[in-house]
Parts: sequence; structure tokens; C-alpha cells
Amino acid sequence: MPPSRPPASAAKKPVPPEQTNAENFYYMKQMQTKTPMVIVLTDGEVIQGVIEWYDKMCLKVNREDAPNLLLYKANIKYMYKVGE
Repeated sequence: MPPSRPPASAAKKPVPPEQTNAENFYYMKQMQTKTPMVIVLTDGEVIQGVIEWYDKMCLKVNREDAPNLLLYKANIKYMYKVGE
């Protein structure tokens, strides 16, 4: 008699959660501490400022000596804290 195999459904890994809240945690922390950030856009433009608020699609960045900006997240290549 051949060895029995577990049902196909038991061998599948569970689907990862759709949202981990890591992004939300990061933005909230930077907003609360008013951390100066450097934001590099996909076209290479570099913006410095403090994240005031965010939603699913955008970040609002307050800048000194320049107008505040509303950035689409899709246009952000990466970001980091000033001085890192």
C-alpha cells in the first residue's frame, strides 16, 4: 500500500495579510517626532521636509522656506531621515 499524502489544502501556506501596518507605523512615528526627512522622487528630484499627514495615495510634506507639497506615493523612490 503506498504511503498516504496529506490533503492538498494542508500543504499550502496561508496567504500573507494584505496589510501589515508597518508603513502606517513608520509614518505615524515620523509625524509625531516631526523628523526632518529626505524624499527622493522617481525622477531624481530630492525634497526635504517634515511629513504632516498621509493617506493611501499621498504624503503632505511641510518644508521650510518653500511651499508645502502633496506627493503621490507612487512618485517616491525612497526616503530617509536627514543625516542618515
